[in-house]
Amino acid sequence: MDELERIAEALGERLKAAGQTVAVAESSSGGLVSAALLAVPGASKYYLGGAVVYTPKARVMLMEIPKEALTGMRSASEPYALLLARTVRERFGATWGVSETGAAGPTGNPYGDAPGHTCVAVSGPVELVLTVETGSDDRSANMRAFAAAALELLARAVGD
Repeated sequence: MDELERIAEALGERLKAAGQTVAVAESSSGGLVSAALLAVPGASKYYLGGAVVYTPKARVMLMEIPKEALTGMRSASEPYALLLARTVRERFGATWGVSETGAAGPTGNPYGDAPGHTCVAVSGPVELVLTVETGSDDRSANMRAFAAAALELLARAVGD
């Protein structure tokens, strides 16, 4: 997790300096985004909370996103990632919401996405969304790559 912590440390310093906060909704990264952000000393100044939204039940229970809100979209897509980022930001009253939703592997997901596919999004003063395809079925490596992509996208949104 050293690379994730390195990214999170620089990001955490920028968030603290700007007086900004973040909340996280992640899926196939399994909590690594939150873990990296929380590994930074002083994280309580910017990290408000997060959830691993791994199943449809978790989406309803943790995010209170009803099935009807998903009309025309599916999990592991850019629109869904943006919905998660917006929702977690609003629920926590954070400056930034960051999300990740994908298929870590070793197999794909029920929607036809190959292992190594994820979508990450950031919602805040600016919104960004990105699809990542690692081309790998290595679950652990994909989880770390997904978390890194989410942290790097947030860093890009926060700026210097």
